[in-house]
Amino acid sequence: MEFLLRDDAPFSSEQWGIIDESVVKTARQILIGRRFLHIYGPLGAGVQSIAVDEHEEITDGDVDFFGEEDTTPIKTKGRRFVEIPMVYKDLSISWRDVENSKQYGLPIDISNVAGAAALCARKEDDLIFNGSKALGCEGLLTASGAERLEKKNWQEGENPFLDVAKGIEILVNKGFVGSFSLAVSPDLYMQMQRIQGNTGLLELDRVSKLLNGNLHQSPVLGKNKAVLVCAEAQNMDLVVGQDMITGYMGPEKLNHTLRVLETVLLRIKRKEAIVVFE
Repeated sequence: MEFLLRDDAPFSSEQWGIIDESVVKTARQILIGRRFLHIYGPLGAGVQSIAVDEHEEITDGDVDFFGEEDTTPIKTKGRRFVEIPMVYKDLSISWRDVENSKQYGLPIDISNVAGAAALCARKEDDLIFNGSKALGCEGLLTASGAERLEKKNWQEGENPFLDVAKGIEILVNKGFVGSFSLAVSPDLYMQMQRIQGNTGLLELDRVSKLLNGNLHQSPVLGKNKAVLVCAEAQNMDLVVGQDMITGYMGPEKLNHTLRVLETVLLRIKRKEAIVVFE
């Protein structure tokens, strides 16, 4: 991957390995969308756009003895190519730290690398859940055509359980099957940390059991927000061109500038597979 310019950097292959390990470890701790979305890729850093298809209305299957009745085939009625955005954050490592590492054989402090990776991970989740008007990208919370339900007060009674159960019922009645996942804002997550009367169970555990454990929280959702999805690959996926990695940008005032970057796009194929609680 010559575009990363790593050969121009004053780091050994072992040091680059430590940097890569830090980026991956940090990102995995923070990323939420990737915990339930299928990954399409990585396709490579040079892939700049991806096809997003729109399907005609899907009708029920037919049944007869000889298969002579006409059916409406499932087919694409439109296709557009969407540019895959780049998520990135720059950082600097002091030339003195590099020379100190060489002179005394000490490891380089890569805290700035971990910090940049954390910010990129959070920005990726922000793109997944909230989209970007400037880039023309829809997120799970902002997708037009998603089902929207008025949320009850989740600090009272069985409201979280009942709301999520209703959302699952809506998706199942639409014909969606497979894995259902719920992402909530941190305040709603904490509101479910209470014992539900006559059950001896946390409301959080009851909701989690409905979802086979696919319950997640993320600060990018803001406050008082939740979204339920049937995140099977035929409904949505996360397109990855270049997965998160670090490149060298060159010296600046003797210090060394690096960039943590990735190219990703949420591709929503069936918006009706999303239920937003608001």
